[in-house]
Amino acid sequence: MFNSKITGIGHYVPDTIVTNHDLEKIMDTSDEWIQERTGIKERRFYKPDEKGSTAKMAYKASLMAMERAKVTADDIDAIVFATLSPDYYFPGSGVLLQDMLKMGTKPAIDVRAQCSGFIYSLSIADQFIKTGMYKRMLVIGSETQNIALDMTTRGRGMAVLFGDGAGAVVLERTEEKGKGILSTHLFSQGEYADALCIREPGTNSSGKIAYEGIDEKHELIHPQMDGQLVFKNAITRMPEATMTALAANNLTPDDIDMFLPHQANLRISQMVQRFLKLPDEKVYNNIQKYGNTTAATLPILLSDLWEQGRIKEGQLFALAAFGSGFTWASALIRW
Repeated sequence: MFNSKITGIGHYVPDTIVTNHDLEKIMDTSDEWIQERTGIKERRFYKPDEKGSTAKMAYKASLMAMERAKVTADDIDAIVFATLSPDYYFPGSGVLLQDMLKMGTKPAIDVRAQCSGFIYSLSIADQFIKTGMYKRMLVIGSETQNIALDMTTRGRGMAVLFGDGAGAVVLERTEEKGKGILSTHLFSQGEYADALCIREPGTNSSGKIAYEGIDEKHELIHPQMDGQLVFKNAITRMPEATMTALAANNLTPDDIDMFLPHQANLRISQMVQRFLKLPDEKVYNNIQKYGNTTAATLPILLSDLWEQGRIKEGQLFALAAFGSGFTWASALIRW
């Protein structure tokens, strides 16, 4: 059986920076309040007049990842695309990216695992490569979330959290032992689906996608969250999943060179860090700049580190995520 390794990483974030002070002008909130509760200082928003944002951002991130991997779209065998904000109700954004890259009839798989979507997608691609079916795959996380947010005081609890962006990695076959994706670990608990969700468009509530009286359906068309329940589960499940990955590889937290937690809330990341007893220099956060970019978060983190020259051969990276579903996941990567 083969192993798979990341050979190229890229990301794209929109040019429009929305600071906490910008939000103060349109809702009853403050920079101090947002930073104290989330750690976020600013986020990026895709311009509302630009169509097809999720696939377009993924395209730009993919070009960067392929350039760094020294490959072209002709070398890619398949796409795995994670997003909760596709360009269409259907089809998924994977086929749109596949067309942009001029990949003929090569397959594109869409993954809806929300904040855990990138690790889920990485795991899927890893299995295809390990079994020998594909040699080289493109794994994407891309999100355009600002269009679903209620940018008023009524929706401020969610509106301050999210940003837009995309990240991509090229995953390739390798025969090096003990290198690349060591293991991935996926979990879900659907009984808590309503704790973090957007209910419409969907068939579980009204049964209709188009309807009158949008304002009256605020609770259905904008994201809703039981913040305490999500927080409690996130600080439990992310370290659990990380410890599961370490145990599966006969490793301990001391072996980790860099821990990348999903960027949902800086307080969550810090509590997970304390549970794992990791020093600050072994944990990377960028929520301050980008907010929660959901499935794009982890590849953006990786691309940030790549650009800073902080990814070195032989290092052990641990990735963990938790989000709507509930879904959560972890991955260990040896560079």
